Amino acid sequence: MYFCYVLHCADGSLYTGVTTDLERRLREHNGTGGARYTSGRRPVRLAWKEAHADRSSAQAREAEIKGWSRKRKLALVRNATD
Repeated sequence: MYFCYVLHCADGSLYTGVTTDLERRLREHNGTGGARYTSGRRPVRLAWKEAHADRSSAQAREAEIKGWSRKRKLALVRNATD
């Protein structure tokens, strides 16, 4: 199982990624071993996630979301919490 996810960073920015273990990856983003982008924007929190059966579909979804505007990403996050 793979997950596409969106993080809300301390500076208000959004980060999109893919992982097989959300809890571990969130710890990495907030500690050591996370992405360079999030290392200066801690703490981060999980804002949205979506499960995928395989890596290629999760990465395709990640690429799709990364191409979206901030407004559209925020709508995705907002709809997930409603």
